[in-house]
Amino acid sequence: MGLALVMSISLTGCTTVSNWFAEEEEIAIRTLKPIDAEFEPEVIWDTDVGDGIDDYFSRLRPVYGDNKVFAASRHGEVAALDPETGEKHWQRNLATFADDGMFSAVSQLWRSGESARIGGLAFNEQTVYVGTENGAIIAMDSATGETRWSHSVEGEILSAPVVSEGVLVVNTGAGTLFGIDADSGEQLWLNESDVPPLTLRGISAPIAANGGTIVGTPTGKIQVNIIDSGLVAWETAITKPAGATELERIVDVDVTPLMYGGIIYAISYNGTLAAIELRSGRVIWKREYGSYRDVTLSDNTLFVVDNKSIVYGLDRRNGVELWSQSSLKQRNLTEALPVGDHVVVGDKWGFLHWINQEDGKIVARYDLGGDDEDESVYVSPIVVDDKIVAITRDGTVAALTIGQ
Repeated sequence: MGLALVMSISLTGCTTVSNWFAEEEEIAIRTLKPIDAEFEPEVIWDTDVGDGIDDYFSRLRPVYGDNKVFAASRHGEVAALDPETGEKHWQRNLATFADDGMFSAVSQLWRSGESARIGGLAFNEQTVYVGTENGAIIAMDSATGETRWSHSVEGEILSAPVVSEGVLVVNTGAGTLFGIDADSGEQLWLNESDVPPLTLRGISAPIAANGGTIVGTPTGKIQVNIIDSGLVAWETAITKPAGATELERIVDVDVTPLMYGGIIYAISYNGTLAAIELRSGRVIWKREYGSYRDVTLSDNTLFVVDNKSIVYGLDRRNGVELWSQSSLKQRNLTEALPVGDHVVVGDKWGFLHWINQEDGKIVARYDLGGDDEDESVYVSPIVVDDKIVAITRDGTVAALTIGQ
C-alpha cells in the first residue's frame, strides 16, 4: 500500500511538472517578438461563410474568378462574394437534409443535416467545381450557384481539382486520379497508384501543363499523366522510405507541384526538396527540406515553410539557401504567398505576417483571429487585385490591403 501510494504521488508529480513545462513552451511559441513595422495592413471587409472547417484538417481555400471570390465551409455552405465589398451574390448549402417537412426547415435554419464535407474548390470558365470528402464532385454556375452536373468517385477529395483542355482532374485519398469531362461530368479515365499503409491526412492537388497533369504521390514520387487518356508519361521518386517504423517511413509528396520554365519543384514530408525537368523527369537538384506546405515562387526565389514553420528563401536555379526566418517556429504556418515585395504567411493563432522577400525580415503583421486557435489562418490567403483575401478556421472571410 505504502509503495503504491509513493508511486501514485510520484507519477502525479511528474505529470504536473510535465504540464508546467508544456505550458511554458506554448507560451514561448505564442509570444511574438516585437517588429519594426514598415506599414499597417487594414481589413477592407469581412463576412462569414458557414462555420468554417471546425477542428478538422482541411486545405479548403477560397478561389477567385468571374470577378467573384468563392468560399466554402466544410459542412456545405458555398458563397460567391463581391471582391470589393464582401457582399454575397449567392449562397448555397450542399449539406443533405432529411425531407421531413417542418423539421427539415428547422435543420436548414440551424445548419444541421449531414455535412457535405467539402474538401476543395476550383474555378474555370464560369463554373465552380466543388470536391468533397464523400467523393462527390459538383459543378456550379458561377453566376447563380445552380448545379450544372454532379458525379461521384471512390475516395476522399481533400484538395482542389484542376481543369485543363476540357478535363477536370481530381486526386483522391485512395490513390486514384480521375479525369472528368468538365462540361458534362462524364468520367473519361482513371489512374490508380499505390498507397502505403500509413500516409498523411491530405493529398497533392494536381496541376496541368503542356498536355499533362502533374501530381505528387504518397509514395514519394512526382507523376505526370497524359491529360487526354490518364496514361502515365513518367514518374520520378524524389525521396525514398527510410526507418524501422511506418511512421518513420512516411514520404508523402503532399503538396501542389510548382511548375516554372519547364521545371517542376516539389517537396516531400520526410525531407527532400527537388527540381525536376518536366520533359524527362530527370532530377536537376535536391536539397534537404521537409514540408507538407506548398512551395511558392517569386522571380528566382523559392519560398519554403518547413515542418517546424521555419520560412526559407532559396535560389530556384540551384536550391542554395538565401535566408531563413525562424522567429515564427512551431506556429503552424501556412505556405508563403508572394505579394509584391513580400510573402504573407498565416498562423495557428490567427495572425498574418508579411516577410520581406529579399532578406526574410518580418515587416508587418495583422491579428485577424484575435489570438484564438478557433480562428486560425489555416490556409494561405489568395491575391485578388490590390487585396489579399484570407479565411479563418471559424469561417470568417476577410479582405485586407496588401501593404507597401
